[in-house]
Amino acid sequence: MVITIDGPAGSGKTTLAQELESILEPSYTIHMDDLFEGWQSTLTPTLTGKLSEILTTIKLENRIRFTPYSWLESKLAPEIARPAPKYLILEGVGSGQSAIRDFISLALWIEVLPGIGLERVIRRDGMAVAPFMPDFIAAQNIHFEKEATKKSADYRLSGQGTV
Repeated sequence: MVITIDGPAGSGKTTLAQELESILEPSYTIHMDDLFEGWQSTLTPTLTGKLSEILTTIKLENRIRFTPYSWLESKLAPEIARPAPKYLILEGVGSGQSAIRDFISLALWIEVLPGIGLERVIRRDGMAVAPFMPDFIAAQNIHFEKEATKKSADYRLSGQGTV
């Protein structure tokens, strides 16, 4: 079962993924941040290709296989290869895109006001990400509109919570 959790930066996708992973067993979460290759390669055809390859490998070989990106080292990290779990959670901006919807069992969307989301991202990741966020937010908004991510979600949740 493939579950996607998509929505704007800072909406609570990672938190929800952690909650789901703690109750759905066996499960494994792949974060879109691990599939991006730095700020220059976020919501690109490269991400789409990686997601398609991961899901095709699961379907054909019943294995998860991908090479995560190390943000600290600014390079690809060692490959992750493991048996596919019963529940695969794809979490992050771009996880609910149209190219992989045939693989998705449950698509979740989390909404948040832009100011709250940005504040959460900076609090979580530090001021070093602040210069990159305006371009990323613009790219995510274009991506969501093009992909109709929110409209195609099975459930829409509020990530407003408390700041």
